[in-house]
Amino acid sequence: MDYLKLINRNELLFNKDIKVNELELINEVSNSSFLVLGGAGTIGQAVTKEIFKRKPKKLHVVDISENNLVELVRDIRSSYGYIEGDFKTLALDIGSIEYDAFIENGDGYDYVLNLSALKHVRSEKDPYTLMRMIKVNILNTIKTIDQSIKMKVKKYFCVSTDKAANPVNMMGGSKRIMEMFLMERSRYINISTARFANVAFSDGSLLHGFEQRIKKRQPIAAPSDIKRYFVVPQESGELCLMSCIFGENRDIYFPKLDQGLHLITFSEIAKKFLEEKGYSPSMVNSEDEARASINDLEEKGKWPCLFTKSNTTGEKSFEEFFTDKEELDLEKHYNLGIVKNAPEFNEEKLKHFLNVINELREKKSWSKEEIVKLFHEMLPNFGHKEVGIYLDSKM
Repeated sequence: MDYLKLINRNELLFNKDIKVNELELINEVSNSSFLVLGGAGTIGQAVTKEIFKRKPKKLHVVDISENNLVELVRDIRSSYGYIEGDFKTLALDIGSIEYDAFIENGDGYDYVLNLSALKHVRSEKDPYTLMRMIKVNILNTIKTIDQSIKMKVKKYFCVSTDKAANPVNMMGGSKRIMEMFLMERSRYINISTARFANVAFSDGSLLHGFEQRIKKRQPIAAPSDIKRYFVVPQESGELCLMSCIFGENRDIYFPKLDQGLHLITFSEIAKKFLEEKGYSPSMVNSEDEARASINDLEEKGKWPCLFTKSNTTGEKSFEEFFTDKEELDLEKHYNLGIVKNAPEFNEEKLKHFLNVINELREKKSWSKEEIVKLFHEMLPNFGHKEVGIYLDSKM
């Protein structure tokens, strides 16, 4: 399926930037060794492919999902074949002793790219998943940066999110706090990152859910009032690689909004998606009606769609990649903007955050309220608002 067509675009956003920098990319990648963490997710796979096809000396990919790593290898072998460099995948938890042993018994890397993340707003609904989000998005990031410093890595890249700019949910807040730790650790190692739009049809996304609903002959539900910017998986890989190779210390790369990125609602994409599949959308008024009508409508070449306004915790009605207080460089690249950061951070605040989180984890007891309070202490303008309704309560 043509993902670009579904998001109202005709060409890849970063074609010009990649073309202009291709020789330098090939030269740097082919003479370097890479470790990709969280490399079996949608963005991780896209980054891994961008590195692999430029023939690195070494490319090791770590992910907790054994099945996704298997598919990644099959995909790469089927598309690109083989390289002379050392390519292997490891099904490891980045927070584990086994991963630490792997790092300590290796000979290091030139580049470490961390794509691992808990990315769903719905993951804040209970205190235990929320604490795991903090572990994955913040604590594991700190740990892998410190390991990279010890290995004398040339550059550490870590993916952030557009939701870190003026965050309104705990996921965005966790990534904003992660960025604060990146700034602190940038005193000891070169670090760059990226904020970007939703990745169209990425694993677990609403758009990926559309594919699953068709496969399982189930109705489609989507918010009618939430607009988002989208990039396709290949663009997410290109953006991360460009930031990793060309970003200066503390740079945050993002796609320029005025260069072909378009806001589009999920319901609009759902309609286009169904039309591509040969169905016409049929509007229904409730979940019960949607479930009950699937068989009759499918026989008529139609598909039940329930489009409603969003009313769940953590939803932001618009997206932004930077705040009005951040310094921008819009000249270095064609379709890539850069947030330029000075090494500014509050060391006492960061220590306080780690102390509180470690105390809660050690006693194995905490509430969501305690964590939300801590986030507000760390982020004075944090726009989190608890409404008590989560996406898991919807179809």
